[in-house]
Amino acid sequence: MHTPNTIRIAHGIFYVTDLAASRHFYVDLLGLNVLHETEGALYLRANEDREWTLKLELAPEAGVKHLAYRVGTDADLDALTAFLDAQDIPWRWETELDRPRLLRFQDPYGVPVAFYAQSVRHPWLLQDYHLHRGAGLQRIDHINVMTPDVEGVMRWYMDHLGFRLSEYTEDDHGRIWAAWIQRRGSVHDLALTNGMGPRLHHFAYWMPDMGSIIRTCDILAGARMPEHIERGPGRHGVSNAFFLYIRDPDGHRIELYTCDYLTVDPDFEPIRWHLDDPRRQTLWGAKTPRSWFEEGSLLEAYEGGWVQPRESDLKGLPVHVI
Repeated sequence: MHTPNTIRIAHGIFYVTDLAASRHFYVDLLGLNVLHETEGALYLRANEDREWTLKLELAPEAGVKHLAYRVGTDADLDALTAFLDAQDIPWRWETELDRPRLLRFQDPYGVPVAFYAQSVRHPWLLQDYHLHRGAGLQRIDHINVMTPDVEGVMRWYMDHLGFRLSEYTEDDHGRIWAAWIQRRGSVHDLALTNGMGPRLHHFAYWMPDMGSIIRTCDILAGARMPEHIERGPGRHGVSNAFFLYIRDPDGHRIELYTCDYLTVDPDFEPIRWHLDDPRRQTLWGAKTPRSWFEEGSLLEAYEGGWVQPRESDLKGLPVHVI
């Protein structure tokens, strides 16, 4: 069976309870650009994105509608529907603004996902420096999903959707507690970390440099909102990235991320981290707050309502890394 050509992580749709507060946070402070605005929704992109990458949709309760990936062609979507039929996984076609053909389903581990090939492309703003504002987010980078079955999810995406392993955390019994898998040649499009789930741990944007991450802290402090800084700045062992985690007005976690590495070199081999190695999570930086281990955004179920998180079979503190 033809393996769909998944290109990269493409967008997320967040349910938010106060669109004005979310707009202030994401647009006025972080500097995301409003590409479209409709009644009850904002479609945002970073300076290098040629399409919207984050939709904020007004709703009575905060959560995540779905997480979407771009594929190469409509033929890839058709191949994916054939595979889903063979796996007895329900699916349906939906539309979104700029996305006329969106394939929506829930993966076998409970994560609501969408795949699409066609999208309206807009001129990038990368060199329109006079239009850059706030922290200067540059492009969508990755998502991190908390799951009680890291290895199951990892193998499903690798075996059936062509994802490749970059780094992983393993214990002495060979159990995988976290994995970073990718399609576009960076460290990861999708991170999988052990914990109560499925829930979204964070949604990440690439930053142009370390200084822009420091500037984000100054901006939030200047806006009298330092409590929205949850963790960092610091540097991860996994990915080598310089990072900052912040929380939006509804508690959705955003990572600002830079200085990782490429995995396209033919000599690259997946990097193993031992569970007991403290450097994997923080090469340097302040102690991680407990909220970062325990809290995440609820995911919308395919049939409606929320996917009910369950506890991990792996015992001990959940091992979230990036």
